[in-house]
Amino acid sequence: MPAQSKSQQKAAGAALSAKRGEIKKSDLKGASIEMYESMSEEELEELARTSHKGLPEKKQSD
Repeated sequence: MPAQSKSQQKAAGAALSAKRGEIKKSDLKGASIEMYESMSEEELEELARTSHKGLPEKKQSD
């Protein structure tokens, strides 16, 4: 599942860094905390791997 926005991709990258022990969990904010707690490292890696090119800054509401 690729990220749907740049902000989602960035949050996943931060959560992935915390899962890997590169940053402290206490440094996480907002959506990245929820992602850290609810997603596996593999799921986070897939979201974080998404290219920024062509993504909106934030997900559009339906």
